[in-house]
Amino acid sequence: MRGLDRREFMKWMGTGPLGAAWSSSITRAQAIQAHTRSHSISDVEHIVVLTHENRSFDHYFGTLNGVRGFSDPRAARLPGGKPVWYQADGAAEVMPFHSDIIDPGMAFFPHPPHGWNDSHEAWNEGRYDRWVPAKGAAAMSYLTRKDIPFHFALADAFTICDAYYCSLLGPTDPNRYHPWSGWTGNNGAGGGPLVTDAELGDEWMTYPERLRQAGISWKAYQDVGVGLDVAGYCGWTGDQPSIENHGDNSLLYFHQYQNALPDTPLAERARTGTHIAKRGSLFDTLRKDVMRGALPQVSWIAAPHAYGEHPHWRTNHGAWYIAQVIDALTANPDVWSRTALFINYDANGGFFDHMVPPSPARGAGDGLSTVTTENEYFHGDGVNLPGPYGLGVRVPMLVVSPWTKGGYVNSQVFDHTSVIRFLEARFGGEHPQLVEQNITPWRRAVVGDLTSVFNFARPNAAFPHLPSTVSYLPTVKARHPDDIVVAEAEASLPRQERGVRRARALPYRLEARGMLQPMTRGFVIEFSNHGHATAVFQVRATHLDIAPRSYTVEPGKRLRDSWGLASAGDYDLTVHGPNGFLRSFKGRMVDGQHALLEAHVECHHEGDKALTLSVANFGTLPATLRIRDNYTGESWGGALSPDDVLQRERPCARHFGWYDFVITSAEDEAFRWQFAGHIENGRESISDPALGRSVIGA
Repeated sequence: MRGLDRREFMKWMGTGPLGAAWSSSITRAQAIQAHTRSHSISDVEHIVVLTHENRSFDHYFGTLNGVRGFSDPRAARLPGGKPVWYQADGAAEVMPFHSDIIDPGMAFFPHPPHGWNDSHEAWNEGRYDRWVPAKGAAAMSYLTRKDIPFHFALADAFTICDAYYCSLLGPTDPNRYHPWSGWTGNNGAGGGPLVTDAELGDEWMTYPERLRQAGISWKAYQDVGVGLDVAGYCGWTGDQPSIENHGDNSLLYFHQYQNALPDTPLAERARTGTHIAKRGSLFDTLRKDVMRGALPQVSWIAAPHAYGEHPHWRTNHGAWYIAQVIDALTANPDVWSRTALFINYDANGGFFDHMVPPSPARGAGDGLSTVTTENEYFHGDGVNLPGPYGLGVRVPMLVVSPWTKGGYVNSQVFDHTSVIRFLEARFGGEHPQLVEQNITPWRRAVVGDLTSVFNFARPNAAFPHLPSTVSYLPTVKARHPDDIVVAEAEASLPRQERGVRRARALPYRLEARGMLQPMTRGFVIEFSNHGHATAVFQVRATHLDIAPRSYTVEPGKRLRDSWGLASAGDYDLTVHGPNGFLRSFKGRMVDGQHALLEAHVECHHEGDKALTLSVANFGTLPATLRIRDNYTGESWGGALSPDDVLQRERPCARHFGWYDFVITSAEDEAFRWQFAGHIENGRESISDPALGRSVIGA
């Protein structure tokens, strides 16, 4: 694909974020240039992880332009055939809705359930159709740019990941264990597995201990509240939620940290912090370390309850907190030039997200995997249901650094263990002991290491600045009753902002080829992976009363599976993969003489992006085909005789490698096959134009 011309990109952006008004409150974060000694990941000398609370991706960013949000043309379908947005509440349906609360960004939202059992009920073996019964209508609420302008501006200025999932289908603590230690004790040793917030103390090795063994400096930044001990619930104060760490420093649930003697490394780095109940401010320690050039190589930040974006508290108080962290980090330009800040959310907090998370197959009836799925399935304990640990529901991830400026989106699959993987990528070359043994083989294969988010080669471009958060300075510091959130009586699907955004190159080159098998009255799909990253394909069979299946395929490998036909000979199978990959096969097998069609696409990944679309007729009768390009609105086709092949090469550079073709047959009204996705060639691109309704067929 040709280089991304700035004028052309601005045209595609439409009325998106670059036309917004910007202030100079955090000019430093945009203006400070990246340290570029090696033009590689080695230039990152400080990694800071700020994990906030309990928000899903759609709840925050479903209306943001250029991400896979509410305008997703390839959303999963529910068992009845409707798109995933139509969540049943008895006889009624609840769709994502915007609350009529005045200023939702400053509201005290109710907190939908987000435990292990209710999350697995909503997921429902991948059917994804029990959100409202499991979590209530408030789970379907969402916010917009007007509500949370700082969060949107942060995405516009830096990089947002729209395929970042929390690690576990469940609550806060077991999710937070993943970026600290790689899992939640899945093998049952050391006090695990933990699937609830019932902390009893754990003993498996954590990643900070590995960093210490390798001589990598680290620290947890927090406020000590009433004391950082588990008996005092890790600093919680109850009636003073603007101090403490809300129990979000999960290291303090491990016995080795609880029992560490004063002045020892584990105690000094994990059990210290500010003490604003007596003196100072929340950011004194962080700012002091930055100013004197003593920021550790790896840092974790745990915010107080009132500033952590927990639904019980105002979202924009969290924006104020993030801004203060960025101000502290940029106070020393030399430090910021070497720093990467990851802002993620520990769990979805019960809020709906439309992207069904990838999960491993438990056995042949659930799908297949070329990589072992050992320690990725919880077998139940009499109280908590059996089910996969994850991946969990999609949550926001913003990467703020001198190497991630420009309003990019990255659509590679990540989860909380990706934070550890980034640390491995940065420091593991010199320290092999930093490879985290707790990360399961399946998870290590499926999720990325976040390096594709960064532009280390040419990072120092100029882009807009972030707006002020001064007006969000928290004034209400006492607990407030939840505001009432009511779903709209006449719901409609929310629309995303128009326009696209710059997109990072991804490692996916995938194919799923469908074939009708008349002799066995079945339909076969072959999954192949020609890329550089393992991918999970999810197959939904609308014509059969079965749960979706999952297929994990490593690079260079293939898998093959079959589905029976309905009693009338119907089949209706949809394959979903990363970054909008879709293959849909719908039709009917007719006994006796008939056209037997088979189609596939071959993507050309080198040079300008193009593909070859082939349709073959292995039947006994001719077929009259119509093929529609959903990105251009063009149609073509004609008669296809038995034993003949219709083949056409299509350029895709006009839409930056995005394609979406639908094939129908005049002789078979049930026949409808669809091929959609993105062609990767290792270069930057743009997000799916269909997401902003910027193309004819969207």
